[in-house]
Amino acid sequence: MRPDEPELKALMICVLDGDQDAYRRLLGRLVPILRQYLGRRVTSGREDVEDIVQETLLAIDTRRITYDRARPFTPWVFAIAHHKFVDLVRRGRATTILADDLIGDEGSGDAILAHVDVGRLLDTLPVKQADAIRAVKLDGLSVAEAAERQNIGESDIKVSIHRGLKSLMQKIGRQ
Repeated sequence: MRPDEPELKALMICVLDGDQDAYRRLLGRLVPILRQYLGRRVTSGREDVEDIVQETLLAIDTRRITYDRARPFTPWVFAIAHHKFVDLVRRGRATTILADDLIGDEGSGDAILAHVDVGRLLDTLPVKQADAIRAVKLDGLSVAEAAERQNIGESDIKVSIHRGLKSLMQKIGRQ
């Protein structure tokens, strides 16, 4: 199911203008889109998918005033859904994610053909690279915080992440 950006954006603008009927229609259109988007990422069960869909809808509701009408709507929605998914991973309730989630490319999962076990993949990297990726990409630390945690320079963290992700993408491509 491909989201219809112009229709969804128009509905969101109506919602921002106070149209409650548009709000119900928007939520009705978003539920299957979010189920598909999150269903490809969450491997811990349908219940977790439904929980994240509901958390995402709640976040959209509470943050709707932050939506910029001049910007596309679906990337904003997918960013919120992605952050809810990452929260699930951090809580230890999801162990596998798509390769595009490793590099933070929300909404482009169509290019990824298979799920990967992140923990197992990270274990194939040198410890320094794996720790840098875990700290910044999975734990959400800033580069400065990760550098301080590992007692190395910020540029070293950036290089480790770059090399580690490049290596992971090559490994994924071979599978």
